[in-house]
Parts: sequence; structure tokens; C-alpha cells
Amino acid sequence: MAYYQSKPVAGRHFLQIPGPSNVPDRVLRAMDNPTMDHRGPDFGKLGKQLLEKVKLVFKTAGPVVIFPASGTGAWEAALSNTCSPGDRVLMCETGWFAHLWQEMAERLTLKPELIKTDWRRGADVAAIEQRLRDDKSHEIKVVAVVHNETSTGATSRIDEVRRAIDAAGHPALLLVDTISGLGSMDYRHDEWGVDVTVSGSQKGLMLPPGLSFNAVSAKALKAAELSKMPRSYWDWRPMIAANATGFFPSTPATNLLYGLDAAVDMLLEEGLDNVFARHDRLAEATRRAVRHWGLEVQCVEPRHYSSVLTAVRLPEGHSANALRGTILEKFNMSLGNGLGQLNDRVFRIGHLGDIGDLHLVGALSGVEMGLRAAGVPITPGGVQKAMDHLNGNS
Repeated sequence: MAYYQSKPVAGRHFLQIPGPSNVPDRVLRAMDNPTMDHRGPDFGKLGKQLLEKVKLVFKTAGPVVIFPASGTGAWEAALSNTCSPGDRVLMCETGWFAHLWQEMAERLTLKPELIKTDWRRGADVAAIEQRLRDDKSHEIKVVAVVHNETSTGATSRIDEVRRAIDAAGHPALLLVDTISGLGSMDYRHDEWGVDVTVSGSQKGLMLPPGLSFNAVSAKALKAAELSKMPRSYWDWRPMIAANATGFFPSTPATNLLYGLDAAVDMLLEEGLDNVFARHDRLAEATRRAVRHWGLEVQCVEPRHYSSVLTAVRLPEGHSANALRGTILEKFNMSLGNGLGQLNDRVFRIGHLGDIGDLHLVGALSGVEMGLRAAGVPITPGGVQKAMDHLNGNS
């Protein structure tokens, strides 16, 4: 019996949650190499090469700081390096992960101010601009936005958020969480004027959890010099100083860095634009299946649709958690659960990372069979609609 399965099941497990995503064999093989001396010359060569290469994924010329941590660690690093206790932070509650970032800000003694949404669209850009215009004394130090809200399948337009900040003439820093968006959807740290980009290894970068990232602008580095927030492990300054020679000030996650090197090579070999187009195509096929079944996509704004996942609402009286249990039991597939106010209301289909047409069709087949087995009223044939789109017949 495999250690991760409660009972023997034939066939490969379908991991269709919105992250951690499936880890490609090439990345697993890279991580399987012997751990090297992280103070030796070979590691310095690897580190310098990798720290430069990863900038291409963030689309930045500035530093990318890598911490051994989950994405939550990168949140804390972003806030603790740019803020001081009592600073006001403007946030937009687009879903559960925006809510969690707000809670962290409160625990760090910051003063988050939340613009609420209905969890069915991206950030309210007009509301952000108006609040910044009203902030005549510039008390707001940071605007923090989740790029791809994994709980809802809604994506915020970061380029529009930057334009709103500029239109308001406000000096606030722009912090963006693209933990689930990076490597799956178009993201441009420098071009969009982001000051700190937060990400993690376990989504579009196709690695196990364990690495977190901050891409940092020159403006953010200046803010870090003025920050009065207590910090040690999360301090960018010793990291960037050591990274100049390819090393880290503390023990790095060496084998995860091997995997990151392989994963970035895979993304660049396919071509980032091709990666994004593949995700767009698979996401649209998924939405077509959902609509044909007669179910509702959680995100209601087409321009905010996520290419990373699709959150699906079930009709009243039907349990999304029970459906997920049925699909796991009968078809050996894991789907994402509803989070926060969406608990038991939605299930989430991940279609990110190392995934192609046949993998998606298999996953959607499992969903359709599971819906019927769970007694959810649907119109059969959603998988065919997805295949029609993938074949270019729709």
C-alpha cells in the first residue's frame, strides 16, 4: 500500500486541487540528486545562475529573494520589510486568501483597511483609486492585492491597480500575491509597477511546497531601509547581500533549488507565452463543461476568469464536500474544497502546472461521473463540450 493512500486503488491518483500541483518527473529527478555543500563553490555557481534565471519568470530585472517557507512566509516578508508598526495597509477582500493576508497584517500590528467584494470577481479598482484619492495625508503606506484568488477562481487586473494608484497620485507601495498565478498566467513585475511580488513553489512552478519568493523593486528596497518592523529571518538585506555571490545567509532548501532550476528550464523551453496560452485553453474547456452541466462558475466577470482553476457552485441543497468525497472514493481524484464563506458551496478544479489535454479530459470525466453518482442534477455531455473546444471544433 502506498503511504499516501488509505486503501489500494488501481491507477494514478488525480490531484486536481489548485495547488500543490502535480510535480513533473523531470523536477522529481532533479531533486533526487545528492545534496551538495551549500558553502562550496559548486553551490555558488548554481545559486548565481538560478537567481538570475528565475527573474525571467517574474519578468523583472530586480532581485528575487527566495526563503525556505510556504507562500505565507513570503507574505510576512513582504509586509515586515516594507512597513512599520501601525502603518495603514489598503487591501481588497477578493476571497479567502486576501482575508488571511489581512489577518496577518493585523497580527503584525499593522492597520489593514479592507475593501469588500462579493468573492465573485477581482479587486475593485475604482474603489481602490477613490480611497487613495481620499487619503490626502498619505496615511496608507501599502496597497496589497491578490492576483489570482485561489478560493474563487477570480483574477485581479494588476496593471489596472497600478494605473489607479498612479491616477490618484499616491505614493503607496503595491504588494501583489501571485502565489497561484506565477508560471501559469501572464505576470509582469516590472512593467506593471509592482513593488513586491509574493509567490510560492507549489503551484505554477510545479514544485512541492517549501520555497517562497519576493521579487523586490528599488522603491521597496528603500522602504526596507526605513522600516521599523522587527525582523530577522525575513530580512531582505542579508539575503540580497549573500545572493550577490550565489549563496544564502542561512541553510537553503538545496534539493528544492535543484527542482526549481529544472522547473524554470521547463517553463522557458516551452516558452512563457505558450505556457499561458495552454492554461487559458484548458481553463476555457473546463468552463464550457461546467456550463453544459448546468452549473455555475463562481467568478461572474469573464475578464477576471482564472486560468489556474475553476470554482464551481452547486445548486442549493447539494453538498460540495459530499461530492468531493464521492469523487475521491469512486474515482481516486482530489478536488479543491470551498474556503471560508464558500465552504460546502463550491468545489474547485485545478488545471495548472504540468497538465495537458488528456489529463484535463480525464479529470473532467471524473467530475461528470461524480456529479451523477452524487445525485447532482446535470445535463450530461460536458466532457464532450470540453473536448470540442480542445479540438478546435467550437
